[in-house]
Amino acid sequence: MMEHNIECGAGMTPEQKHAVDCLGKVMGDGDESGDMLWNAIIKFQGYPFYTAKNLEFFYVIKGNEMFVTRKDKSITRASVMTAFYKALELGGVVTGPKKLGTFGASYLYPVFQKIGVIK
Repeated sequence: MMEHNIECGAGMTPEQKHAVDCLGKVMGDGDESGDMLWNAIIKFQGYPFYTAKNLEFFYVIKGNEMFVTRKDKSITRASVMTAFYKALELGGVVTGPKKLGTFGASYLYPVFQKIGVIK
């Protein structure tokens, strides 16, 4: 199985890195951190991510929905926020996608790892 670098900061464009840095500065500060999270997610559209089962996927944002290439249904911004606040509640220590407890968690988990929400 091929290993993929999911480490926060690795292989990012300057724009992506800036979005991740801004998120890191406000993480957990209510609405502002939610807005910064969504901004970071927007910056990673088209970036290759890999599920826990090593399946590659990309996503695009249309309005308040995340459309993943491997899924027919979208992941709403509300579901993203639910997963985000769950990750914060767990102190960023999330042992797997199911711990996020929301629709689309198998796709949100690697995104959250990349942008530093999950350690």
